[in-house]
Amino acid sequence: MEIHALAALEAGRPLEAFTYTLGGLASQDCLIRVCACGVCHSDLHMIDNDWGRSRYPLVPGHEVVGEVVEVGSEVRHLKPGDRVGVGWQRSACLQCLECLRGNENLCAHSQATIVTGYGGFGDYLAIDARFAFKIPAGIPTHVAGPLLCGGITVYSGLRAAGMSSGQEIGVIGVGGLGHLAVQFAGRLGNRVTVFTTSEDKARQAAALGAHRAVIVPPGESPPPPVERLDIIISTIPYALDAVGYLAHLAADGTLVFVGVPPEPLALPVRELVRGRRRLMGSGIGSRSRIVEMLSVAERFGVMPIVETFAMAEANEALERVRRNRVRYRAVLLAE
Repeated sequence: MEIHALAALEAGRPLEAFTYTLGGLASQDCLIRVCACGVCHSDLHMIDNDWGRSRYPLVPGHEVVGEVVEVGSEVRHLKPGDRVGVGWQRSACLQCLECLRGNENLCAHSQATIVTGYGGFGDYLAIDARFAFKIPAGIPTHVAGPLLCGGITVYSGLRAAGMSSGQEIGVIGVGGLGHLAVQFAGRLGNRVTVFTTSEDKARQAAALGAHRAVIVPPGESPPPPVERLDIIISTIPYALDAVGYLAHLAADGTLVFVGVPPEPLALPVRELVRGRRRLMGSGIGSRSRIVEMLSVAERFGVMPIVETFAMAEANEALERVRRNRVRYRAVLLAE
């Protein structure tokens, strides 16, 4: 079977038409007809080989939503016609201690969708069916994809940091990740404080359910705290004053990073000892956490705000993401 896709043939190059041949499906795989695919900043990192592990030709796309058209001989939970989604993770060993604990996302042998295979910027995608998730009926196809990367990243990070309900939650950044963190935290019964760079973003966060906004101009430290927070989640990919944000945490509070700054953190340990505060990082979530997240998103109306493009406009969409001109997630639609 020939699959028609868009690929970067070299690091940093615009995407070009690319065709590859798919052999027969493995016993645990499924074949998905792509209906929509989100455009994540991680796609740009992979196109540019920023992480040093890209393989070319590289077909981006790891926020895939589509229809199952064929399943392998051992697949029982999916059938042709099912609407499913695929995120950052393609597969895991499912045998190591972390996998057996239900932490497949932490598997040392985890494979990423666009690192060890071709992604969703094409007409079809073959994937391990155990990492394809049924999309609840209440989530539209064109917004489902970003939930499988940005959505699960913030949801898993907040849950791992101890978020339940009735808490004070801080969100640093109101962007592709942050606007989803505000929704998940607020709609699960928490008071949300956002730390953002502009009044415009503060108003947008309020419309999404934030209760309070703290304006922090770019490159500056947050002001002294007025209220203490149980959890602060940082969704921004650039340096920040971690000590300044730790001051906003209550005792036993957690500062969790899901955005990855390029520079190491400078953090005196006494700032953690004082107040018994915690510092942690979090990536994507396990399969069970993804299913939980999708259920919560449907039940409480957590929906990404997206701009849509035709699949043929992928280079335009990537450039807009690169220039931070998308509010808040770009999605390619199959033609």
